[in-house]
Amino acid sequence: MTTPPSMTPLDLASRWGGVSRTADLDGPVQWVDFGGPETPPEEGRELPPVVLVHGLGGSHLNWVGIAPALTERRRVVALDLPGFGLTPALGRDTSVNHNAALLSRFVHEVLGGPVVLVGNSMGGMVSLLLADRRPEQVAGLALVDPALPNPGARPDPQVAATFAMYAVPRVGELVLTHYNTRFSDRQRVLGTVALCFADPSRADEDVVAAGIELAAWRRSLPDPEAEFLGAARSLLRVLRGRREYDRIMRELRVPVLLIHGTHDRLVPISAARRAARLNPAWRTAYLDGVGHTPQLEAPEDVLGHLEPWLDSLDSLDSLG
Repeated sequence: MTTPPSMTPLDLASRWGGVSRTADLDGPVQWVDFGGPETPPEEGRELPPVVLVHGLGGSHLNWVGIAPALTERRRVVALDLPGFGLTPALGRDTSVNHNAALLSRFVHEVLGGPVVLVGNSMGGMVSLLLADRRPEQVAGLALVDPALPNPGARPDPQVAATFAMYAVPRVGELVLTHYNTRFSDRQRVLGTVALCFADPSRADEDVVAAGIELAAWRRSLPDPEAEFLGAARSLLRVLRGRREYDRIMRELRVPVLLIHGTHDRLVPISAARRAARLNPAWRTAYLDGVGHTPQLEAPEDVLGHLEPWLDSLDSLDSLG
């Protein structure tokens, strides 16, 4: 196993009430516990916790805009998948399939029971894969601009070109190394904001500052480009195997809420509408003028749909 970086992981989420913790899942997995309701639940009425799952290149910081509000009703945690955030891969596979298996272990070994998964982008794909394989672990699934196939549609030219380079061995490594060397941590974080937000001026300055601190820490890792590209290439393979991914969405029986920004450049709104047609039981909410990370760009809008949906799961729990 690769030696971990000598630098101590950062405590980035304390500003938003998060407590940093580490689980040993064939290596350290950094996660953040945002806590739960101040009033203990009635006996026998403890609700499944919410687990927040970030996207490609993301971390637990992707959720600080909504996590504190969600703790009023349920315990809320966010983890950094291997290869992302404060969890270096240390020799572990960073593909979406392996991270779905790791997420399953996290649910079982750390939380000990069913959870409500909330996944953004790649995190939505990882959560879908887990819900298909281990539905008994998933009490509900909220997909926030998840990674989805979009056959026949013309992708954003910049996004298409970038992922085309990522897909090619050696080319992806060269491109990513050049990008990380040429631009400062601040420039890279702001570049991600420009890509993922419909309106970059909506970015929270404190979240941006924490993201820059995290980007600087990740420079201490031995091969962050390989960790990122392993995940990106696996994501593209799942999307290319559209028939199986469509089957997963079509046959999923856990309650699902799909939230999607109408101005998402990475996963166009047409892909979300197509996914919703595959399974009419899903609830949907389309956010006008919002990009790929609504939980950061328009957190109140996301909460306006997510909280009532969680309340509806509470009703199902009481009936069950």
